[in-house]
Amino acid sequence: MLSYYIQGLALGAAMILPLGPQNAFVLNQGIRRHHHLLVASLCAVSDLLLICAGIFGGSALLMQSPWLLAIVTWGGVAFLLWYGFGALKTALGSQPELASDEVLKQGRGRIIATMLAVTWLNPHVYLDTFVVLGSLGGQLADTPKRWFALGTISASFLWFFSLALLAAWLAPRLRTATAQRIINTLVGLVMWFIAFQLAREGIHHLQALW
Repeated sequence: MLSYYIQGLALGAAMILPLGPQNAFVLNQGIRRHHHLLVASLCAVSDLLLICAGIFGGSALLMQSPWLLAIVTWGGVAFLLWYGFGALKTALGSQPELASDEVLKQGRGRIIATMLAVTWLNPHVYLDTFVVLGSLGGQLADTPKRWFALGTISASFLWFFSLALLAAWLAPRLRTATAQRIINTLVGLVMWFIAFQLAREGIHHLQALW
């Protein structure tokens, strides 16, 4: 059964490593040392729920609900554009380090809401967990399927906590005005790039529906 665990671990790592909305948000919170472990925990738990839903049968629901996929896609586009605009506005401001300090005043509830939006309004998350992992893991027998799911979940927990802790460790070097400009610019551009990708997919979804 170890081979199925390693397969799940490797596939989960390959899918989670590229820089996306979740990784960018965890990285930002880690650099600020502001509820970064809470954010990492919620990202990992969200992945756990999505992975289990995808591998143990949830993929069929998404594939049979094109309207649901379209709604999630355009909701994600709107949120990512808004979040990216905020990051770029901070990067282009006269004092990005002060803007970062303002972010530190945000309450836990707002941070949790933003993290949940970053995760659950990103259609790529559903495609990765429901379509890719669901199609591969769903073909396995019950016991190998559980080990495969455990491997992918382990990759998520290991990655998010490692990213949050590494970012917090590097925070003294990354809290300068120049570093904050670069980081916020990178985060903003990543968010907008993914938003435009999702918009293209959303147009295809709408064309298919009509």
